[in-house]
Amino acid sequence: MPRRMGWTTIAGLLIAASLPVVCLGQIFPPAPEAAAKVVNLTGSVSVLRDNQPWALSMGDSVQVRQVIVSGPDGHAVFQVSDGSTFEVFPNSYVTFRKNPPNWRDLLDVLVGRVKVHIQKLGNQPNPNRIYTPTAVISVRGTTFDVDVSDEDESTQVSVEEGTVAVQHALLPRGNPKILNDGESLIVYKTQPLEARVIDRGTIAQHVLRALIDAASTALTRTGRVGGSLPGSGSTSGDTKRPEPPPPPPQ
Repeated sequence: MPRRMGWTTIAGLLIAASLPVVCLGQIFPPAPEAAAKVVNLTGSVSVLRDNQPWALSMGDSVQVRQVIVSGPDGHAVFQVSDGSTFEVFPNSYVTFRKNPPNWRDLLDVLVGRVKVHIQKLGNQPNPNRIYTPTAVISVRGTTFDVDVSDEDESTQVSVEEGTVAVQHALLPRGNPKILNDGESLIVYKTQPLEARVIDRGTIAQHVLRALIDAASTALTRTGRVGGSLPGSGSTSGDTKRPEPPPPPPQ
């Protein structure tokens, strides 16, 4: 005759069954929240949903695989759950987290300019990657610019603070180029990185870029336009679709 299990035995089995879950949760921390929130916005900035552009407003969220499109006057700052931010400048076309569940792949910049600030996790690095048609940019906690030309898809990477590793997206990657504070590099389609020289810039260049960014930020904080993203829960603005922005280059 089979023996009955007492409550003590059952309780022990339940506790034992829960232990691997606790351990796995400690080894593999939960994925970050899968959204980027609009924290500053001015001009025309939209997100594509079912291939249709919908205007963004303050407080709206952009979900994974969604494409952010900024018009000639569009400028927006987005924040993700770990505190990192990315700033989208006019005439840009950017995909947010194109490759989930790999949360280290933050952005695909097809054309235009973004400024990225990767927040360190305490004293620990916070690895992230940015992709462009010609470059793969790896960072661990830094502030840098990525500017993709709409003419030849060349990528200019400029580091404001920290360290960035740049590899070619089309040619054999080999060893990455390492950029430090104040350094920049242009990646071209047909030129290997070994042939590219790191530009260490000048103080005047860095001051000029800082002034331009400060002016853009001031404009962002003083005005915004656009309706809310359907389903985002935003109560400001309307939900009318704006005029479609220009398509990305072929």
